Amino acid sequence: MPIHVSVENQMPEDLHRAMAAFIADHPQWDQYRLVQSAIAGFLFQQGCKDPSVIRHYWGGLFRREPFSKGGSVLQ
Repeated sequence: MPIHVSVENQMPEDLHRAMAAFIADHPQWDQYRLVQSAIAGFLFQQGCKDPSVIRHYWGGLFRREPFSKGGSVLQ
């Protein structure tokens, strides 16, 4: 099993609302998958060639099942 690191983040309320709305409309996504995909996408688009970043980038784009078994975990 891959090692996971917990990250605490503050974001603007309107961005959080947009994320919650997206997740509500796309049940195969959750907040963890969305943030991981966004970070990997940013790093990839900025030229990062690390194979693990590329794997997360492509995996986030094409995975169909929810990331966590509990579904959305927005609070």
